Amino acid sequence: MTGKLGLDPALVGRARELARRAGQPVVDLARSHTTVSVERAVLRLAGVSGADPDGIPWVNRLVDAVVADVGLGHGVAVPVFDALAREGLSDVTLLAQKAAAGSVRFAVPSGRAATAARRASRRAVAAGVRRIDRRRAERDRLVRRFGDPAQRPWIYLIVATGDIYEDIPQAQAAARAGADVIAVIRSTGQSLLDYVPEGATREGFAGTYATQENFRLMRAALDSSSRELGRYVRLTNYASGLCMPEMATLAGLERLDMMLNDSMYGILFRDINPIRTFVDQRFSRQVHARAGIVINTGEDNYLTTADAVDEAHTVTVSQLLNEFFAHEAGLADWQLGLGHAFEINPDVPESLRLELAHALLARELFPDAPLKWMPPTKHMTGDVFRGNLLDGFFNLVGAMTGQGILLVGMMTEAVVTPWLSDRDIALQNVRYVLGAAGGLHEDFVPASGGFIQQRARRVLGEAVDLLERIGDQSLLTAIAEGTFGIMKRPADRGKGLDGVARHEGDYYNPATEILEQPA
Repeated sequence: MTGKLGLDPALVGRARELARRAGQPVVDLARSHTTVSVERAVLRLAGVSGADPDGIPWVNRLVDAVVADVGLGHGVAVPVFDALAREGLSDVTLLAQKAAAGSVRFAVPSGRAATAARRASRRAVAAGVRRIDRRRAERDRLVRRFGDPAQRPWIYLIVATGDIYEDIPQAQAAARAGADVIAVIRSTGQSLLDYVPEGATREGFAGTYATQENFRLMRAALDSSSRELGRYVRLTNYASGLCMPEMATLAGLERLDMMLNDSMYGILFRDINPIRTFVDQRFSRQVHARAGIVINTGEDNYLTTADAVDEAHTVTVSQLLNEFFAHEAGLADWQLGLGHAFEINPDVPESLRLELAHALLARELFPDAPLKWMPPTKHMTGDVFRGNLLDGFFNLVGAMTGQGILLVGMMTEAVVTPWLSDRDIALQNVRYVLGAAGGLHEDFVPASGGFIQQRARRVLGEAVDLLERIGDQSLLTAIAEGTFGIMKRPADRGKGLDGVARHEGDYYNPATEILEQPA
C-alpha cells in the first residue's frame, strides 16, 4: 500500500495498462489518418500566413485547392512544394494566393520531383519548428530571470471581454492582484470554425477570438507585467475544436505557456467527429511537447452533465487515458495539467469529504503532474455569499491535497459575467486560504481505513472495471454509448468528418517526421 490513500500499487499498475490497451487503437487510428487542420498546421510552420479580403486564411485556400486536385490522403506538403518549384516561386503564401485565383494546379509527383519536394518542404517546416524552439528557450530564460511564483498551486484566472484591447489591462490588473496564469477564453462558437481568424479582434461574445495576433499582443503585455512584478506570468488559451493543430502551432510560435487541449471536450460538448479530433489531438500534443507547453485537459466538463459522485470514476478513467495519449505524443509529466473538479452537490451528506477523496486520488495517481483543479460551477445558485463560501471550501481542498493549478472560482459563476470587483473578491479568497493553509497538505493524512480512503479506493476500483469494459469494446464504442458525460457521440457522425482522410501509401508530413525525432 502506498501514499496517504493506501492505494494498491498492483491495481494502479493494472489501471495504467488497461488505459494503454484502450488507448492504443485510437493512437493507431491517429497515426494512419490526417485532417485538413493537421495539413494547415504543416503549412503554417512552412510560413503561410495572412488572409484574403474576405478574411479566409490563405492556408485554408491553399489546402482546399490541393484537396480539390489530388485529395488529402497524400498530405499537402509534397504537392505544394512541387507546385512551388514548377511555378518558380519561393513564397508559399504567394503560391496560396495564386492557387485561390485558380492559376495553379497541383499534382502528386514521383521520382526526383517527389524527392525534391519532400526535401524542400522539410526545410521550410524545420524553420518553423526552430522558431518554436527559440520561443521555448526564451521562456526558460525569462523564468530564470523573473522567477516562478513562490507558492503552489499556481493561481489561474480567466479574463475575456471579447475585445483583446480590453482584455490586456484586465489581465495585467489580475496579475498585480496575484494571478499567476491568465487564461483568455475563446469567443462562443470558435471551436466550430474550421479556420483561425486573422488579426487583432474586438468583437468576441463571452470570450475573445483566439488569433495569432491576439496571442502576440497578450504575451507581450504579460511579459511587461512579469518585469514589473518580478515573477513570470503565464498565458493560457485553447487548442481545441476543429483547429486544434493550428492553435497549438500558433501558441508555440507566440510563446504561450498552457493550452486547453482535450479532444473529449469537442466530441462531447461540440459534437465534433471523434476520429477528426483524436487525429488533431495527437498532432497538437506533439507540437505542445516540442514547445514546452503545459496542456490542460477537460475532465471537469463531464461533471457538468453527469453526477459528480456516481460518475467520479469516469474522470479517473479519462485522466488515465489522457496520460497515455500525452506520453505517446511526447509530453512529459510536468506538462500534464490533468483536469478534475469540485462539482459535488453541496447538499449531499459528507460532500466535502467526498471532494477530498476525489482530489487526493487524482494527486496520488499522478504525483508528478501539475493537476488543474476546477472550482464549483454546476451548483452555484446566485447567492453570492454561499458561492464565496463554497469557493473557499474548494480552495481549502486544493491546499489540503497539493493541487498544481487552481482555477479561481467566482461567486457569480453561471449567473453573470464576472465584474473586475468579483475577480478581486475571488482572488482575496484564494490568497487568504493559501496564506493561512497553503502547507496543509504536509499535515493532512486521512484516517487509515476511514471514509476518505475507502471512497478513493472505491473510485479507483470502479475506474478499473470501466477500463476493462472499454478494452473489450473499444474506446470509440464507449464514447458512442455515452460513457463520458452521458453524451452519445458515434464515430461516424459529428462535425468535421469530411475533413478526415486515411493516409495513402506515399503520405508525407515533414512536421510529424521532425516532431517524432529527438529535439
